[in-house]
Amino acid sequence: MFTIVDFNNFWSPSGGGVRRYHLQKMAFYERQNEVRSVFVMPSASTYTETRSDGLIIEHVEAFRFPGNWEYRFMWKSKQIRPILEKYKPDVIEVGSPYILPSAVRRIAKKVVPNAALFSFWHADFPVTYVGRPIAKKFGTSVGVLSRRIAFWYAKQEFKNYDCVQASSKEAMARLKKNGLPDPRWIPLGCDIETFSPSRRDEALVNELKDGDPNRLTIFFPHRHCNEKGIDLVLGAYDILTQKLGHEPAIIFAGTGPSLPLVQEAAAKYKHVNYIGFVNSIDEMARYYASVDMGLALSGWETFGLSILESMASGNALVGAAAGAAFEHVSESGAGTILKERTPEALADAIVELYHSDLTDKKIKARKYAEKFSWNDCFKRQLALYKEIAEKKGIGYKPR
Repeated sequence: MFTIVDFNNFWSPSGGGVRRYHLQKMAFYERQNEVRSVFVMPSASTYTETRSDGLIIEHVEAFRFPGNWEYRFMWKSKQIRPILEKYKPDVIEVGSPYILPSAVRRIAKKVVPNAALFSFWHADFPVTYVGRPIAKKFGTSVGVLSRRIAFWYAKQEFKNYDCVQASSKEAMARLKKNGLPDPRWIPLGCDIETFSPSRRDEALVNELKDGDPNRLTIFFPHRHCNEKGIDLVLGAYDILTQKLGHEPAIIFAGTGPSLPLVQEAAAKYKHVNYIGFVNSIDEMARYYASVDMGLALSGWETFGLSILESMASGNALVGAAAGAAFEHVSESGAGTILKERTPEALADAIVELYHSDLTDKKIKARKYAEKFSWNDCFKRQLALYKEIAEKKGIGYKPR
């Protein structure tokens, strides 16, 4: 049986886009009979969970990072080698770029030397976590040098890999420019049946509007950190209230290092609410469909699953001026681009969008999101797996 093994230290039970990617991928392969997917999940203990002939989850005990994160990190041979020896995969995918790719490569060379090695560029880390933050603190030239070093590090980690998958055209272009192996575009998907304007809950709408039908309502279910723009949103609230002439309702969901600041704002402002981590997809869809607009403020998303889910729910968006947010908002015509990363600029962008033809932008958002589906994503990806595996002499053999 053609077998795929996935390793990813970016998995988190309370994560966002990466978690959704793996959940949808598992759902796809759980229905398969001729192909098997094994997801290696960093966990609190080690055990095997067999979902079907097409899907197995190997829970591997791994170190958990302290704090408000739920990420675990695996890198040891004893965490990797038993999986490769057990399944002898045709394809191995590594979804995180730190240490794990080279560890998997070394062990795979000994256990399954002919396996095709893939990565998925879930985080554009040389830009997101290295180049831009360092440039902001130490200047542009130091930031540019740091980004080059980070891409050099990525090339070392993914040395001898067969393919790097990217879900953003902008990110794929950077991968090509910086010499990463055979970048391919794999756009991700969106569950357009679950995330739909039909999930609008009028009782929730009325609760959030709180007696004022003109009150602006926003849902922010992103990781609570500055990368996602949490500092901009919190900093813009008083400015926004003044410009709108009323207190907007902002619903925060999720977690992250800035969670205490969100909780502080919820205690201070009547119409700022923190609802915790929403584990139910149906509940997420209900909130998305019951607000006026969404915010996509990270300029470093490689696809932005939450962006598509918000758009599929019929939300106009304020989008960052770079990355997947810029791609989605610009190509759809369903929102406004943030001109500067300041609270003042965000307040201006929200007010501009609020006073535009929101109905038209909501329709455009839904129409754009309908172009993407998870089934198409994983069919396209599976074809890529087979293409490169066959080039390496690994034939696809049905049972």
